Amino acid sequence: MSFTLAAPAQYEEDIRKSRFHCVAAPIASEAEAQAFLAAHRDASAGHNCWAWKLGNQYRFSDDGEPGGTAGRPMLVAIEGQDMDRVVVLVSRWFGGIKLGTGGLARAYGGCAAKCLQDAPRVELVPSSRLAFECGFAEHALFKARLLSLGAAIEDEVFGANGVRLTLSLPTAQVTVLQRLLSDLSRGRIQAESLDA
Repeated sequence: MSFTLAAPAQYEEDIRKSRFHCVAAPIASEAEAQAFLAAHRDASAGHNCWAWKLGNQYRFSDDGEPGGTAGRPMLVAIEGQDMDRVVVLVSRWFGGIKLGTGGLARAYGGCAAKCLQDAPRVELVPSSRLAFECGFAEHALFKARLLSLGAAIEDEVFGANGVRLTLSLPTAQVTVLQRLLSDLSRGRIQAESLDA
């Protein structure tokens, strides 16, 4: 089971006189992650370290800290919280006491983990995109049944002979949908998968 953030979150902590400020947010693309980082990077901080994860894609940066002491521990924190589609940025203001490589890794990873632990989260439910065509007379009935299965209707195109519906549906409901369409149409209608 994987989760993402319901909304942006923040966390701040002082560790041996250094101030660590963490911000995290849900993302849907690499471009969103980069835009978030650009908007929340604090120029007054000595370091703006970050990590993001989006499915099998991930990136991280130590931003001048010793290699492996910031970005990687933050990515480990994201994965340790069973999070996906998340970006985390930790800004550090040096307080005069060196933390060492182990101390830095614990500080960055811990700050990211605490931010994600305290944040409201939502479960990521695997979904499938499907499309099918039906007659005008069947349209209202099919639409009501789709919504009862948890489908999100993405598009409805009205043509000369009927309506083409494009929808997103929890993957666990695809078999139920196919059976429902077949039963209601007496075997005439079958949804086609739009997933690559």
